[in-house]
Amino acid sequence: MTVSLEQLSRCSVAVDLGAARTRVYLKRFGVIVDAPSAVAVNTRSGALIAVGAPAERMVGRTPEHIRVVRPVSGGTVVDIDMARRMLRALVGDRIRRAWRRKPMLRAAVCIPHDAEPLVQRAAIETLTGMGARRVELVDSLIAAAVGSGLPVEEPEATMIVMCGAATSHVAVLSLGSIVASETVPVGGEIIDRAVIQHLRNQHELMLPNQAVHPLHLAMSVAPPGQTEAEVYGRDVSTGLFRTVNVDTESVRAAIRPPLTAMVDAIRGVLRQCQPDLVADLADRGIMLVGGSAMLPGLDSMLRQATGMPVHVAEQPAVCAVEGLGAMLEGRVRLLHRDPLSR
Repeated sequence: MTVSLEQLSRCSVAVDLGAARTRVYLKRFGVIVDAPSAVAVNTRSGALIAVGAPAERMVGRTPEHIRVVRPVSGGTVVDIDMARRMLRALVGDRIRRAWRRKPMLRAAVCIPHDAEPLVQRAAIETLTGMGARRVELVDSLIAAAVGSGLPVEEPEATMIVMCGAATSHVAVLSLGSIVASETVPVGGEIIDRAVIQHLRNQHELMLPNQAVHPLHLAMSVAPPGQTEAEVYGRDVSTGLFRTVNVDTESVRAAIRPPLTAMVDAIRGVLRQCQPDLVADLADRGIMLVGGSAMLPGLDSMLRQATGMPVHVAEQPAVCAVEGLGAMLEGRVRLLHRDPLSR
């Protein structure tokens, strides 16, 4: 069955299950949950210790019998039971307070473009376990394009790059449908690992999980006359705390390979498009959405590599759930829909 705007307007809840964060939109209330997709569980008893931000703060600090689980990877539910328990802890009470008299009959969820049937089934089972009697699946690229304000219903090309934690999706849209798209296994976590590996190889330094965000070191614009940044961590050989000065230019060079894969994906999508669509994009450019789109300097790097205008959405991290919420509220009208079938 193909999802229509009429079907989406009957939904009560919209969910964006991301690898880094989970966001929930409640009809007529807006975004009610924006929390890390993390669960801390006691491996001996199976009891939940913490969910969301408290669980994320436990990474690298837990005893042996407590494990921090991320039930979502690359927009795909990889642990249905944990994802269900996480959602129930995050939104169960809020939804029950908002709807004491009306049960949650329908829900909509974003899933990656061209998701396989098993991925679709995992998303459906996660929400039906929460109490939804029907689940509508919507392409995350279209939802994010709507949430970023792109005129996807017009007969003109718009390009969107959705930068997630584990993967990035590149697509060209026209008339409310996806004309061409590519997915690359490059995201914020991949670039993080490249920076961490560089610091380990060049400076014999291991960073703590939540000390500094390596990407801000790599991509931020240094003050005039300053080409180094101070980073602290654990010395590989001695195990003691140590502070080093890192050349920011060398760190930028370390993240160039994963960014090259993203640029190649953009070029590959452009090669699939008709000349008229490419001409539209030459003026309109690229829209960056997703949590990793907020990394300082990413837009300028892509602009330099592609020669096209690059824009960052006003709130790139919540574009997908806001776009899905706009469909639920009936604030958008598309000529054609390209969401996924149930």
